[in-house]
Amino acid sequence: MQTDPIIRVTDEKQINLPAEIESQLIPGDEYRVILKQNCIVLEKITQQNVDLDDFLQSLEQLEPDPNQPTLEEISEIVKDVRQELWSNP
Repeated sequence: MQTDPIIRVTDEKQINLPAEIESQLIPGDEYRVILKQNCIVLEKITQQNVDLDDFLQSLEQLEPDPNQPTLEEISEIVKDVRQELWSNP
């Protein structure tokens, strides 16, 4: 029968993890610390790998933005802003 390891908090408020747990840690990995009543839980933060093809395909399936200005409207806005900047030194 395997028992859960017991650790002690040092005077510096640090803990030493048992070797079987420490061996599973990878330098640079990040963990979220969750406090639950009398428990401290370390939850590994995993980054999801994004497949570029899947991402591009999902973009193609999106409906066009009805509020997006046309190229002509954008050109007019740029022209107005440039005139405003050049006329107010």
